Parts: sequence; structure tokens; C-alpha cells
Amino acid sequence: QVQLATSGGGSVQVGGSLRLSCVASGYDYSKLVVGWFRQAPGKEREGVAAIYTGGISTYYADHVRGRITIAQDSARNTVFLQMNSLTPEDTAMYYCAADARPWLCPHVATMTFGYNYWGQGTQVTVSS
Repeated sequence: QVQLATSGGGSVQVGGSLRLSCVASGYDYSKLVVGWFRQAPGKEREGVAAIYTGGISTYYADHVRGRITIAQDSARNTVFLQMNSLTPEDTAMYYCAADARPWLCPHVATMTFGYNYWGQGTQVTVSS
């Protein structure tokens, strides 16, 4: 059983930055795929980025590529989502998710069905 604790959301102005954190526990941290998702009001949950904690593989959704970076601190069992140049379109509840598998498959990296464990959301609000 994987437990995920998400934090780091907040309110920022257009062009600002935020770093979200996701701490994983309850499982071998090095054998996880961890993904970030977001859900805006009235919209479906969409994948943002994913990382394989046992290596260097990462994957980004096209709509965030270049502005958002996923990274990890394995010593702290933590995955980060660094978001820069934020726009109001980035306003959403952000979720961390994980699945225990030994590789990062691009076809499911940003798909909700690819993850069995979910953390609580953290709200990101970008205002102009």
C-alpha cells in the first residue's frame, strides 16, 4: 500500500512559480512510477508529468512541456513538480499518484488508469 502526501499549492500571479511536493511511503520508493495530474472545475482530470523513481525516466504532457519539470529527491522519498510561467489555465487541483511497476511506459504515464494510489489534492490558483 502506497501512501502519498501532497503539498505546495497556493495562489500566485501570472508568470509566477510554484513547487509541489509528493512524499511517498509504505512501499519501496525506488520501484514506483509517480505521476502528477490536475483537474480544473468542470473538466476531466489530466496528466501533467510522470517519473520513474528507480531511474531517470520522465514523461511530460505536451501542454506543459517546457514550463514544468518533474524531479525527485530519493533520500526524502519525494517527487517534485516545479511549475514556472504559470497562467490562469494552470489553475486546478493538483494530485500526485503512484503505481508499483518497474518502468515508465509513455502510453500510460499521464493516464489516470495507470495509477492505483492517489494522494489528496493541493490547490493551485493563478490570477492575473
